[in-house]
Amino acid sequence: MTELGVLAQGRANRALRAAQARRARRVRRARNCLLGLMVGLLALLAFMTSVATSPHFQPVRSARRAVAQPPAGSGYTLTPASRQLRFKPKLALRSGVLFDVRHGRVLWQRAPQEVLPIASLTKMMTALVVVAHARPSAQVRITRAAVNYSGSGVGVLPPGKRVSLMTLLYGLMLPSGNDAAIALAQHVGGSQRRFVAMMNARAREMHLACTHFSSPSGIVDQGNHSCAVDLAVIAHAVLEQPLLARIVASRSAVMPLPVKGGKVYLYNNNPLLILRYPGADGVKTGYTVAAGRCLVAAARRGRKWLAVVLLHSDDPPDQAQELLNAGFSTRGA
Repeated sequence: MTELGVLAQGRANRALRAAQARRARRVRRARNCLLGLMVGLLALLAFMTSVATSPHFQPVRSARRAVAQPPAGSGYTLTPASRQLRFKPKLALRSGVLFDVRHGRVLWQRAPQEVLPIASLTKMMTALVVVAHARPSAQVRITRAAVNYSGSGVGVLPPGKRVSLMTLLYGLMLPSGNDAAIALAQHVGGSQRRFVAMMNARAREMHLACTHFSSPSGIVDQGNHSCAVDLAVIAHAVLEQPLLARIVASRSAVMPLPVKGGKVYLYNNNPLLILRYPGADGVKTGYTVAAGRCLVAAARRGRKWLAVVLLHSDDPPDQAQELLNAGFSTRGA
C-alpha cells in the first residue's frame, strides 16, 4: 500500500473511532437521563405519599369537623365521627376532645387546636421518651437537682442513691412526681436540657404541630404547651405502650426504694381511677395556675375504648364522666 493509502486508512480508522465514541457518549447520556427521570419520579411519588399521610391536624372549618392524620410510623388517624355528640359543660372548659382510642374517631370537640399550657400532662411525653431510651431494669442515681424539686413529688427519693427506673416511672405517672421527672431526664438525657431536646424531637417525629416542651415535668409553663388534638395522639401512644399502659391504669403501687422499710407506696391522682369509674384505665392529670386543671382520661367497656382530653377545666372529673358516659351510650361510637 502506498504512503497515501496508509494515511487515508488512518484517517478512516480515526473517524470510525470518533463516531463510535460519539455514539457511546449519546448512549450514556440517554441512559443517565432515563435514570435521572426514574429517580425523580420515585422522589415525587415518595413526596406525594408523605403529604398524603401527613399527621398535621387540619384546620377545623366547622364545629362538626376535625381531622388529624397519623403520626409518623404509627398509622393512627383522628377523623370526625359521622355524628358529633352535643355537650355543653355547666362549668368552664377551655378546650377538649372525646375520641375513640382504637379508631381515632373524634366524637366531640371544643377548640381542639388551641395552644395552651398543659402542666403535668407533659409527663406523658416524658414517659414515652424514657421507655424508648432506657431499660426497665436500669438503676437511676438520684441527684441533688431531683430532691430540690418543686410542686408534686414522690417526696422520699434518697439523694445519692440508685433507684429502680420502674419505681421512678410509677412515681412519675401516679403521684405526678416532679422529682421523678428530673431524675429520669438526667438519667436518659445526661441533663434536663438535653432530655427536653429529645422530647421536642419526638414531638416533631410525631408531627405534633401545637406541641413544645421546656421541662420534663411541666411545672414550668413558659414555653411548655400543646393542644387537645396533639395530646390525644400522645395519649394513644402511651396507651399502646404495654408498660406505660399498665402503669397509668394502676390505682396504686408498692415499689422498691432504698430507704427504711425498703419500699414506697404510690397512689394515682387520676380522679376517674379514684372514683372507680367503670373501665377507667388512665391516663394523666395536670395543674398549674396558668394551665388550670387538666385531665386526659381513658376507659374501656366491652369493645369500646374511649378517651377524653380536657384543658383548663373547672370540673375535670364530672366533665370527663359526662363525656365518656355519652360516648359509651352512643351506638357505633
